[in-house]
Amino acid sequence: MNKFLQFLFSFLLLAGAAGATTIKGKVYDKNSGEPLVGASVSLAGKGTSTGLDGSFEFKGLKQGTYTLQVSYITYKTITQQITVLKEDNEKLRIYMEYASKNLNEVTVTARGNGSTERDARRIEQNSTQVMNIVSGRAIEVSPDLTVANVIQRVSGVSVERNSNGDGQYAILRGMDKRYNYTLVNGVKIPSPDNKYRYVPLDLFPSDLLERLEVYKTLTPNLEGDAVGGAVNMVMKNAPDRFQVNANISSGYSQLFFDRKFTSFDASGINSKSPYELNGRNYNATQADFAKGTLAYTSKKPAPNVIGSMSIGQRFFDSKLGVIVAGSYQNTYRGSNSTFYNSAVTGTDAFAVITSKSYREYSEQQKRLGLHGKVDYVFDKNNKISLYNVYVNLQNQQLRDAVSTTYNGVYDPAVGNAELGYTTRSRLTKQEIYNSTLHGDHKFFDNKFKVQWSAVYSSARNEVPDNTTISLNGLERNFVDTRTSLVNTSPVNRRWERNTDEDKAGYLDLTYTFNAGSGKLDLSAGGLYRDKQRSSFFNNYTLAPTAAHAGDLYGVNFQNYTDIALVVSNPTGAVSNPLTYDASEKTGAGYGMFKYTNDKLEVVGGARVEHTNQGYNLLFPAGETNPTGSQIYTDVLPSLTAKYHLTDKAQLHASYYKAVNRPGFYEIVPGKVINEEYQERGNPNLKRALADNYDLRYELFPGASEQLLIGAFYKRIKDPIEYTFQADAVRGQDIFYSPGNFGTANNYGAELDYIKFFNKIGIKANYTYTHSRITTPKTSRRINATTGDIEAFLVNQSRPLYGQSEHIANMSLLYKDTKRGWDVQVAGAYTGPRINTVSQFLNNDLYQQGFIQMDASAEKRFKSNFSVFVKAGNILNTPTKLFIKGTNPANDKIKEDLVTNGRTLIRADYYGQTYLLGVRYKFN
Repeated sequence: MNKFLQFLFSFLLLAGAAGATTIKGKVYDKNSGEPLVGASVSLAGKGTSTGLDGSFEFKGLKQGTYTLQVSYITYKTITQQITVLKEDNEKLRIYMEYASKNLNEVTVTARGNGSTERDARRIEQNSTQVMNIVSGRAIEVSPDLTVANVIQRVSGVSVERNSNGDGQYAILRGMDKRYNYTLVNGVKIPSPDNKYRYVPLDLFPSDLLERLEVYKTLTPNLEGDAVGGAVNMVMKNAPDRFQVNANISSGYSQLFFDRKFTSFDASGINSKSPYELNGRNYNATQADFAKGTLAYTSKKPAPNVIGSMSIGQRFFDSKLGVIVAGSYQNTYRGSNSTFYNSAVTGTDAFAVITSKSYREYSEQQKRLGLHGKVDYVFDKNNKISLYNVYVNLQNQQLRDAVSTTYNGVYDPAVGNAELGYTTRSRLTKQEIYNSTLHGDHKFFDNKFKVQWSAVYSSARNEVPDNTTISLNGLERNFVDTRTSLVNTSPVNRRWERNTDEDKAGYLDLTYTFNAGSGKLDLSAGGLYRDKQRSSFFNNYTLAPTAAHAGDLYGVNFQNYTDIALVVSNPTGAVSNPLTYDASEKTGAGYGMFKYTNDKLEVVGGARVEHTNQGYNLLFPAGETNPTGSQIYTDVLPSLTAKYHLTDKAQLHASYYKAVNRPGFYEIVPGKVINEEYQERGNPNLKRALADNYDLRYELFPGASEQLLIGAFYKRIKDPIEYTFQADAVRGQDIFYSPGNFGTANNYGAELDYIKFFNKIGIKANYTYTHSRITTPKTSRRINATTGDIEAFLVNQSRPLYGQSEHIANMSLLYKDTKRGWDVQVAGAYTGPRINTVSQFLNNDLYQQGFIQMDASAEKRFKSNFSVFVKAGNILNTPTKLFIKGTNPANDKIKEDLVTNGRTLIRADYYGQTYLLGVRYKFN
């Protein structure tokens, strides 16, 4: 009997299983046909939510009739009866429509703001220029804290990292950072850099952004100095209803689990040098300099603290929109770096290692970002807005270095060497402020449109009392000791500061005609910008007094603040090309047409830009050109065509001409002595001009999905690159300087793919880039007649500086809207690229290809709170530089420097970073 019951029970279970039915379906927006992500679906007492592709599924249902209910915020709830007849029913298709059919313009604009993945894909699809967008939501759940790290996820983009491993500058399609410009809400902002135009993107906290746009082609209404492309940071807009978004988090760097953080006291630093405080003829003494920059402490740092908040709402029937947002980051970062100094000697083909420097960087970064925007809609034809953004980054960095000289004393077998100890304490303050008043107006039933902007921007960079102290040292029997101060300029203290101020006006006029079955827009407009720059530099060298010239560390002094010093140049050294005034006045005008019909969109025209750029050295020291200017006018035509194959597929083609202007410092004559090389400006440097061609197939099969396949070609005339050169008179003086080098070519292909499978998503992109530029290099040979070594120049073709042949990104996403989970694992591969262009043939420094892995996860709760974690550089991937060759003379260095015929020159390790936080959202 028991066996019979067991059999009967098993049979009933099988029969029940056999009768179980599965229901599958997808939920779409009725107007656009796009899948809706996160819609709530209920059936037979069960509930679920739609996945990343709008799909849902119910398992284990019996055959019969059920009530299906689908709800989604701002949409009408749908209730319908369904009949389940058989296993694996055909997929249901549910179409939802907005709760209000009469949506006003403000609401439509807010919904299409690019903060969601769906909106970002639609903006890409509808854009005139070729572009890629990272949505605000993708930024929020990503592992990235700054815009510089976010942008590395975009196809064709790699980043140049700073000394702590964070991204800093973007390289677009193999074009160095100098060939790109940066916008905030479509307005160009100045750079705080003391030499160049490009903006350090690590200044901007990522959580201030509504979306990040990367323009890869230009139209006539966009400024023409972007050969690689442009980066547009679109700041948060006022939401339709009251909204609060806040988060706070804390974390740590693995580097400081393994070693201590070394810092100095920056509280007593004077922002102005003794020369500025007391006059040009003042003789500075040791008492005029703060002691804190030489007072070092080593301990474990406090945990990182990161937080942000935004509050916004629309008032008066959505006419007035207000939003304020702020972000603060206080982080402790660093790196452990080994750098091998090298030199090409005699007729050697490759460099010989002359010394090693082991460096430990400790950096405290305080990053502040503030954003506010007010807009008012008078009526459907008139709107005005005022937005302000301010970002500030203070980086307090201490670099502690120990160098080993590979000379006759060096004997690794017994642990003997001559050492050098150098400590640098540096406080860098950078800030950018932008204020824009903007108006949009429509007349004659929307046929005539006027847009205008009045802009004020400023950028400031300040490095006060940058202090370096150098000591001799010895290694005996593997024991390292400091001995005495170096003989020449053992202590250096320098002040650097520069300020840019931009005042600009923009005007765009558009008139719309009916043209047969299509529409024709005729546009004209332009801008005028007055840029003023002031730059200041002063340097003091200090040495021990005669009575203390031979003082020994550990005997005569224990702390660097105890050393008695005199100022070798008491009035300072202001006669330097970094002390100058400069200006740039840019006037531009354009004419553009845009024709559209059901299948075709064509945009063309030309832009004319007139540039008047000049400088004035305030304290010339015999320079040939103490003042100078460059005045030129460029005509920049462009043509873009987009053909709609279907409502979801299109071909996108573009041609545009672009210019790349020299930076202010690059045309200022004179020299600057840096720590490792001498640098000179070039007043004869010309602008570069480029012809740019693009072709892309674009498919947008789903709400948040895309397949982009493209190719590009760039031909750059007079490209600007930095090379090491020998002085025409004193050949032994080698300096680093910008120059124009013939014509360069750059071409490649891009693939961008986003696909979602219910709760799983994949984002992947790959870019192949090939470039070529020819520059003169030095080689050496023995003169057959004299037997002497002589140098001669050889033209060598190589890739453009900073260009990687292969760049790839892949992110795996998991999203469960019902349970409130978002998980992302992101990997970025950057192929080998030139880091430093050598003076000598075949001795360029290449950065080794690397993979960086990051991860993040967020769990949302019903109380509007969520908990998130972020982990960066999970693999602890180092930055390594190498020469493509070996020199047998390096065999005496008993270190693993040679691998696969390459010689290691530098290796930087940054450690992993961890972050745990809480987010609150109310809307």
